[in-house]
Amino acid sequence: MDDYPLLNLFLTMLYLFLWVMWFFLLFKVVTDLFRDHSLNGWAKAGWLVLVILLPYLGVLLYLILRGRSMQERDAKVAKESEAAFRQYVREAAHSEGPSGGTGHVSDLAKLADLKDRGALSAEEYERAKAKLLV
Repeated sequence: MDDYPLLNLFLTMLYLFLWVMWFFLLFKVVTDLFRDHSLNGWAKAGWLVLVILLPYLGVLLYLILRGRSMQERDAKVAKESEAAFRQYVREAAHSEGPSGGTGHVSDLAKLADLKDRGALSAEEYERAKAKLLV
């Protein structure tokens, strides 16, 4: 370790970090190219050739010229993904349970109503709730 100074170790780590970051940007640019529906096939092919033949310049130009639309596409995909997740949760909460009922949420609401009306004791309510949640 004496023949490799600490500064060289830091520079090596910096170069490795920059190299990994460049690969991240390269993959991000290529996936964005294929996800963009506003570009035609020739434009996508041109960008891809530029990114492959002149990688550093191609990625830099892509980020400069199309960086804003790249961010907008990412935001749109995130919004669509969140909406799909919320829809799935909504459907799962209102779907029928395995016993043919109306789902756990509805059954728990019915149990709470029975407890509030006095038809169930607190002990019976807790046992029924535990059975539903298992």
